[in-house]
Amino acid sequence: MTSSEKNQGNPPAPPPPKVTFGRRTGSGRYVRYSREDLESELGNVDFSKYVVQFPLTPDNQPMDVVPLDPAVSDKAVEGCEDKVPAAKTKATIDRRMRSMTWGAAGEFDYNQLLFETKGTYGYGNAIRAEEDEAGDGEDRGEPKDFVGKPWRPLTRKIKIPAAILSPYRLLVAIRIVALSLFLTWRIAHKNQDAIWLWGMSVVCEGWFAFSWLLDQLSKVSPINRATDLSILKQKFESPSPSNPTAKSDLPSIDVFVATADPVKEPPLLTANTILSILAADYPVDKLTCYLSDDAASLLTFEAITEAASFASVWVPFCRKHRIEPRNPDSYFSLNRDPYKNKLRPDLVRDRRRIKREYDEFKVRINGLPESIRRRSDAFHASEELNASSVEPAVKIPKATWMADGTHWPGTWNIPAADNSRGDHSAIIQVMLKTPLDHPVFGGGGGGAVLDLSEVDVRLPMLVYISREKRTACNHYRKAGAMNSLLRASAIMSNAPFVLNLDCDHYIYNSQALREGICFMMDRGGDRVCFVQFPQRFEGIDPSDRYANHNTVFFDVNMRALDGLQGPVYVGSGCLFRRIALYGFDPPRAKNHHPLHMPSPDLSISSNTSKFGNSIYLLDSIPVTEYQGRPLADHPSVKNGRPSGALIFQRDPLDASTVAEAINVVSCWFEEKTEWGSKVGWIYGSATEHLVTGYRMHNRGWRSIYCVTKRDAFRGKAPINLTDRLHQVLRWATGSVEIFFSRNNALFASPKMKFLQRVAYLNVSIYPFSSIFLIAYCFLPALCLFSGQFIVQSLDITFLIYLLVITLTVCLLAILEIRWSGIELEEWWRNEQFWFIGGTSAHLAAILQGLFKAVTRIKIHYTLTSKFAGGGDDNNDDEFAELYVVKWTWLMVPPLTIILMNLIGLAVGVSRTLYSIIPQWSRLLVGVFFSFWVLAHLYPFAKGLMGRRGKTPTIVFVWSGLIAITISLLWVAIKPPSANSRIGGSFSFA
Repeated sequence: MTSSEKNQGNPPAPPPPKVTFGRRTGSGRYVRYSREDLESELGNVDFSKYVVQFPLTPDNQPMDVVPLDPAVSDKAVEGCEDKVPAAKTKATIDRRMRSMTWGAAGEFDYNQLLFETKGTYGYGNAIRAEEDEAGDGEDRGEPKDFVGKPWRPLTRKIKIPAAILSPYRLLVAIRIVALSLFLTWRIAHKNQDAIWLWGMSVVCEGWFAFSWLLDQLSKVSPINRATDLSILKQKFESPSPSNPTAKSDLPSIDVFVATADPVKEPPLLTANTILSILAADYPVDKLTCYLSDDAASLLTFEAITEAASFASVWVPFCRKHRIEPRNPDSYFSLNRDPYKNKLRPDLVRDRRRIKREYDEFKVRINGLPESIRRRSDAFHASEELNASSVEPAVKIPKATWMADGTHWPGTWNIPAADNSRGDHSAIIQVMLKTPLDHPVFGGGGGGAVLDLSEVDVRLPMLVYISREKRTACNHYRKAGAMNSLLRASAIMSNAPFVLNLDCDHYIYNSQALREGICFMMDRGGDRVCFVQFPQRFEGIDPSDRYANHNTVFFDVNMRALDGLQGPVYVGSGCLFRRIALYGFDPPRAKNHHPLHMPSPDLSISSNTSKFGNSIYLLDSIPVTEYQGRPLADHPSVKNGRPSGALIFQRDPLDASTVAEAINVVSCWFEEKTEWGSKVGWIYGSATEHLVTGYRMHNRGWRSIYCVTKRDAFRGKAPINLTDRLHQVLRWATGSVEIFFSRNNALFASPKMKFLQRVAYLNVSIYPFSSIFLIAYCFLPALCLFSGQFIVQSLDITFLIYLLVITLTVCLLAILEIRWSGIELEEWWRNEQFWFIGGTSAHLAAILQGLFKAVTRIKIHYTLTSKFAGGGDDNNDDEFAELYVVKWTWLMVPPLTIILMNLIGLAVGVSRTLYSIIPQWSRLLVGVFFSFWVLAHLYPFAKGLMGRRGKTPTIVFVWSGLIAITISLLWVAIKPPSANSRIGGSFSFA
């Protein structure tokens, strides 16, 4: 009888158990391999014969070994094609059991099994048995671990808990319904006694609802992200067959720092930023720093020269002791113990020596203005002396002289033709040359400041650039400077990634560059155009009176945008993909053409009109695109590069390279090209950063928001009320310019997601809320003057709607605080300053934007001062600038609102007190809304008082005149009747 006949009538046998593959993560969680991951790691391994190892636990003990008859052991089992192998010997079992330890009470130690098995248990249990060369199939010893390790991503998304996000979305829906019903009820129930109050209030409330909806729709999908720097090091800086020496395979980064005025942006501040960049924890030969000096100042030039000299001791000191932050001014100003968690015993001695070196460095920097003036006077006197012997006498212009006895080619202290801020030659100076690709260790003997025998003393390349300026050219402020750096760096270093920083934003976290690169090098990273870091600030008063930290924007709005197509570009602290700045579409787009070397898409004839007539620049484009690709270490990476492709030594700079860099920063290079319109930073707006990011998203790119545990960058912010208002004015004017341009989100391409388009529309439309906000702020005073209210009577329906709308706002704020991590006080400060900006700077921005749209006249803006200095009697106060009151017309509207509401309160209370029948309930509503307005404007009023009430008299004079004029105008329009009383026909239901 055959085996098939024997099995007739019996139930079918259950399927054999499947072997699943998985690994145990560092946190103790088990992750199962997907088929895709398994194929990527083990695709070339033949699993025809393998051994499944099971750990020897108390529940899985070997049986007693019983000697078997060789004849029986060699006999085939019925129903199987192979023979059952003989049992393992007891010696083999004892050898496997030696690695197991048992507790004192005889219990098995599971912790050792889980955490000390070196991957045999944690990475999976399916291991192929090793066969001998003869191929007899016998087991020759223990199975070996896989050489490769499972593919792991560099980044991961951390979703907001559903217990917070689901109620948040539900509350948004409830508030939308409540606002719709409320506005419908308001339109249906007119106040016939004060139709003008009713009309103003309904229009304002309708706009506020629309504005809130635009702002809220982009917040429905917030996410968080995290990086794993250990995986980055494993993939790019560990030995491998393609990189046996473990050289860094990370892509290069060019860091752009921009400065425009050595007075408002002190050279010491810029020098500290440069030092923090040079000391960043990134491969030295992969990092280059470029400084753009748009003022072409010799003061900045010599300050950077001093910084390059001081970097030779500061950067090795940072590497030796791994200090944070790596800005010397911030490091030596720390309020905490600098020796905490530091193990090297020589830190105290080294820190004392570096502190002395830094103090001398500051003295030299602060003494540069006087040193340059004296040197120039001496050389000028010598020139005049030589010219006096020549007939006829020649007038010698007073030039600014360099230390080598030559004229400074940039801006002179006393401007002259071809040597003024807007008219000077191009300057490029390599301060620190290209480093070697292998470590260079310092010495520890002789007169060395530090013992650097075990420290790599190489420094990244540092380049000073001042683009050419001529009076006949438009230079486009910061955007033009950034485009000049973009072209010059493509010639000199051509890194595939570009980080731009303001001169007052320094690297606070030395590993920030690595965290940003994780997103670019991860799977799908080739479609990321930029990684935006949040902006954090120092030197702000503890109460943050004017919401300088802007935490609601950076921790709420930007995290929410990251769940859509990505955050907006905010102007600093942003890591760009160079190829995205060049105006190309992302990979795998419908109209995307891949760049190869050489590429038919990059022929000279078709691209000189786009990029200019530089062959060097055109040849660099496919190179930087290839070097910016992620590793092809996974089947799902469609546009990758092989491992080890970027471990080559960078070529040193030669004279022809620098000459070509000079050519591309000339003021005529951009003529008849697409620079500023489709390539690089986009021109035509005060907020060029917003337009530049918008263009990238409009082409289908996405961006990433990178919030690090330790702040990536820190900078300065204006704490003075006037400076803060001017800063908000510039931002709001740029938004209005965007609204009246072709960059309006209403005209976005289909490649931009709908909610991302809504977010950009909100960015360009928010200043217009000031018109309705100012009108609404006057309503409480007008109600108190007239005795009327925006509704006929306080109907219970009106009160219910008001309660629901208020409660939903409060609950939404609480949930936003929960998932963003901000504090309630920060949220309230943001609300207050939005109110202050909306009643002052935003209104002026609308007028300026309309003026520019109609007349096409360029608007000039004042550069925000980065130097904090107080009054004469406040020099010892860290926040002295907070109390300085500077006159500006922007103060008039909010101060007028305050005075009008105070006058309205006085009028309303006095009329109620002296009326025959006091109607306190009628007064209550107007008083409540007046206090609501005054509470939001309290920081503004406090700022006007200064420290000793030093408010300019003109502020009160103009505000008082405007308040009196409005009051007289109201009396003239509607004079009071003889028997009129407070309250009029208003009554409670």
